[in-house]
Amino acid sequence: MVGAAFAAVPFYSWFCRTTGFGGIPQVSEVAPKHVLDRWVTIRFDSNIAPGLPWSFEPEQNEMRVRIGAVAMAHYKVINEAARTITAQASYNVSPPTVGAYFTKINCFCFTQQTMKPGETREMTVVFYVDPSIVKDSDQDKLNLITLSYTFYRLPDSVSPVAEAAGRTGG
Repeated sequence: MVGAAFAAVPFYSWFCRTTGFGGIPQVSEVAPKHVLDRWVTIRFDSNIAPGLPWSFEPEQNEMRVRIGAVAMAHYKVINEAARTITAQASYNVSPPTVGAYFTKINCFCFTQQTMKPGETREMTVVFYVDPSIVKDSDQDKLNLITLSYTFYRLPDSVSPVAEAAGRTGG
């Protein structure tokens, strides 16, 4: 049972990424072949989990994009701590049924971000809304998608106590 419980987490994560279930966007390396005349507004949401002394804001709160058109959004991130910190962003879209159609080509959320004390960085996400969304009658009235990120601090690879011991020769 314990093994099944541990296996369930990565399987569920894979399932959500593959199907878009729960608002998890898709990932692609190429843009769609055609752009539609239908527009949708993308709203950008940014959050920081407790215990992470970073500032994280979108450079614009929303943008209008044509379905099938590749778009780029920028976020400004500042490490406000006096030490280097590594974090990673989790993401989803709302409404959750849109996850199967919201596709990222490139995103800062794909990798861990390590920032030095006081460092400021611009981070980018490149995305599109898949044109196949127009075949889903449940999405006929869709005109707003929210892309939401939350940065979470990752455990330090070396604890501060071990760092201090290393400097003193102990």
